[in-house]
Amino acid sequence: MNKYQLMKKSNSMKYITYLLLLAAGIFAGWLFFHNDQPSTNAATGVKENGGKTIWTCSMHPQIRKDEPGKCPICGMDLIPLNQLDGDSGSVDVMAVHLTPEAAQLANVMTSIVSRQKPVKELRLYGKIQADERLLQSQTAHIPGRIERLMVNFTGEQVRRGQTLAEIYSPELITAQQELIQAAEMKESQPVIYEASRERLLQWKLSEEQVNSIEESGKIRNTFPIMATSGGIVTARRVNNGDYVSQGTVLYDIADLSTVWALFDAYESDLPFLNVGDDISFTAQALPGKVYSGKIDFIDPVIDPVTRVAKVRLQVRNTDNKLKPEMFITGILKADLAKYGNNMVIPGSAVLWTGKRSIVYVKLPGETPAFKMREIEIGPALGNSYIVLDGLEQGEEIVTNGTFNVDAAAQLEGKPSMMNSEGGSVSTGHDHGQIQQEMKESLKRMD
Repeated sequence: MNKYQLMKKSNSMKYITYLLLLAAGIFAGWLFFHNDQPSTNAATGVKENGGKTIWTCSMHPQIRKDEPGKCPICGMDLIPLNQLDGDSGSVDVMAVHLTPEAAQLANVMTSIVSRQKPVKELRLYGKIQADERLLQSQTAHIPGRIERLMVNFTGEQVRRGQTLAEIYSPELITAQQELIQAAEMKESQPVIYEASRERLLQWKLSEEQVNSIEESGKIRNTFPIMATSGGIVTARRVNNGDYVSQGTVLYDIADLSTVWALFDAYESDLPFLNVGDDISFTAQALPGKVYSGKIDFIDPVIDPVTRVAKVRLQVRNTDNKLKPEMFITGILKADLAKYGNNMVIPGSAVLWTGKRSIVYVKLPGETPAFKMREIEIGPALGNSYIVLDGLEQGEEIVTNGTFNVDAAAQLEGKPSMMNSEGGSVSTGHDHGQIQQEMKESLKRMD
């Protein structure tokens, strides 16, 4: 016998030894667990209660027997699942039956279905913006050279009539000379006199300034530029010494006594928003302060990039604490009057399976028993849902531990989230199949 034949024989002997050890282990386990007579305590329990007992395996809960015995899968003694004091016809075979202890360990809680006032809470995010209607551009009404700026930086507060700058204008000097000459012959040439005055008034000189020039007969080389509106300077567009023409913008001024709160509303939120609805909002920079206002405008066009529409509130800002570009969070509570006759259930009670929504309804009786039911739900109300169909007022549903109940239903082959019709589940290991495979292996080796 050569070396190769010796190695082949040695490997065959090792393989046979392993198979024999495995068969001996299975046989020893069978001897240990095998018992043809049901346990005394279990049998006694059936006699004392006098009702029908359902027996199951603690390791394989899909096993259901009407009498005590051994689990056909692992050989362990069956244990009583629950006891039903009526005839067996009252048992719903499609329901999940749990012992009170099992329901407690699974943290299963239920609540009664009832009608509630449906109020949908929407959370919106946005920014503070200046009121576009209160934005002003301060322009130069006189062409000339800026001699001096009185307001030199953005963010400065200005008031109406305040001097913003001084300007030197050759055209204005010429117009003053014409007024002084026209004033000397206003009796004979009233039309020329009125035209001279009107020209200065068109350049935004006041009546007092024009009268002062006429009465004094002196020509002023520079004139002040007065603010035509009050607010905050948001942009300064000129410097000292710049030449400007008539109509050149010198400053951008925003009146922030009233501001806009602009929120982003997604397409799914728009059906619940209406002009006139109240929105309360807070700013992270102002903790503890709550502002409110009414919707006065909803953008009719969806932004093609962000997929949102702007929702606008007009808010008084007398203390000037609301700044443009400040982030805000708004809350709107929409009263869904058309769903007033529908039930409202907690969101934790609903399981989603694609297009289906299911809950577990508690069946009447002292023993916890739950049955899957498909329902139709409406809009979400924060942490709850409106039920359109599938539940009646007064029914009791699982609101906590729903996944645990569904897992038990799947193990037992009952209708569940993943299988609406129910069916068998995997039984794990099968000792009989292992023994058959061992026999076939030994035959091939022989």
